[in-house]
Parts: sequence; C-alpha cells; structure tokens
Amino acid sequence: MERIWFSCRSASLFGVLLLALSACAKYPPLNPKAEPPADYTYIIGPGDSLEMFVWGNPEITREVVVRPDGKISAPLVEELPATGKTPYQLARDIEKELSRYIRNPLVTVIVGGFSGPYSEQIRVVGEASSPQAVPYQEDMTLLDLMIAVGGVTEFAAGNRATIVRRINGVQRQFQVRIDDLLKDGDISANVDILPGDILIIPEAFF
Repeated sequence: MERIWFSCRSASLFGVLLLALSACAKYPPLNPKAEPPADYTYIIGPGDSLEMFVWGNPEITREVVVRPDGKISAPLVEELPATGKTPYQLARDIEKELSRYIRNPLVTVIVGGFSGPYSEQIRVVGEASSPQAVPYQEDMTLLDLMIAVGGVTEFAAGNRATIVRRINGVQRQFQVRIDDLLKDGDISANVDILPGDILIIPEAFF
C-alpha cells in the first residue's frame, strides 16, 4: 500500500512539474506591425444577413440569411452557395441565376449582421471576460479586440497570453502583453490582429 501511495504521489508531483514547465514556456514576442492582407475584402460566412437588391424588380429584392450550410435561397434563386465569396462575387452569381428568368438582371448584395467564415474570425479563449469569435475588421489591433470581449477576468495572466497565427501555411505562437496594455497603458504592447488569429489568455497561478 505504501509503495502504491508513493507511486501516485510521484505521478502527481510529476504532473504539477509538467504544468509548471508549460506555464513557463517562452514564445517569441509578436511583431506589433503585421502585414495586413493585400486589398482585404470581406468574405461572406454562415449567419450573415444579406440584402439582395435586384434593380427594377422589387418583388424579388429581399433580405436573406446565409444558412449553416453556406447557401442562400430566394425567389428564383435556390441552393446558391454564398460562403467564401465576396459580396461582388455573389452578386454576379445571382445575376447568372436570374438571367434564366429576367433579361439582363442587375444585382447588388449588401452585407449586414457580419459574422464571416470561421477562417476569417478572431477567436478569443481562456480568461477573457467574454470569450467569443469576433469578425475581423480592417486595421484591428489587440486593444480593439480586448474592448470587443470586455477585457480579461481577475484570474487572467495577461502578460502570458499568446496569439496563434498561420504564417505561410505554418501555425506559430507568439507572446503578447495584455496586462501591460490594459493596466499600465503601455501602447507599445498594442499589436496588429489578422484574420484567423487565435488569442489564448491563460489563468494565473496564485
């Protein structure tokens, strides 16, 4: 019995040691200035609300919502894929569909209730006040993101937070300093956010 207790105790201490080592893992700091996507254009995703405006045809003009399967349905337009397209691209696809029934249709797609595809969203997990996925906006920074999620909890280790970012097809992890930014007002800790970033805010060890 004593040998079993010692084995379990040793395993427990080993687990604590691994946890401590992972908590102390060092990641390179994130470059404050990131190269923004060239000519970034909003990409439509499930849940987006779209106004399909068909010039000269008010009976067809209406608001539609992109379904979870990424498609839309509207009068004379059925099961049309929308996810992954820009509003301009979707408008051209709708025109192609409508051209079977209407001569030279002219369509404008206006996006509201932005969600975007998961690949473009910024995901915040861990000790944020309101962990969530946030649609990317042009010139978004870490400060903008923290305002969107309501800051961090009292248990957060903000200066041990990291951002996971895909660079040239490879996922990499970088350290950011949320406490310095929010509590000390250190603007040098403010960094650019890019589409698809994941912000991980760990819990502090007391």
